[in-house]
Amino acid sequence: MKDDLFDELVDSIREAGAIHRGEKRPSRVFKVENPNVKVIRGAMGLTQIQFAALLGISVNTLRNWEQGRREPEGPARVLLLVAAHRPDAILEAVKSQRIASQS
Repeated sequence: MKDDLFDELVDSIREAGAIHRGEKRPSRVFKVENPNVKVIRGAMGLTQIQFAALLGISVNTLRNWEQGRREPEGPARVLLLVAAHRPDAILEAVKSQRIASQS
């Protein structure tokens, strides 16, 4: 690695440490709101049991999300965002998967 690139990397690591310790403010912050699971489910007209099955999660997990005790993370969060914006895409994907597994 070239010296200038290495020095830049070390500077970045030091800056990240200072931000983490609260000694420096980050240059930008990204805030992503959690999807409103209950609203998404309601818009799709599904019960908790149906929606949990659609997402491949337990009903308890869904209830925890809806009641604010937990927040969806990672792939579940992305899937909920897709459900919020393109519910037809999720329903079609699951429908085609069921048909394929019955063949």
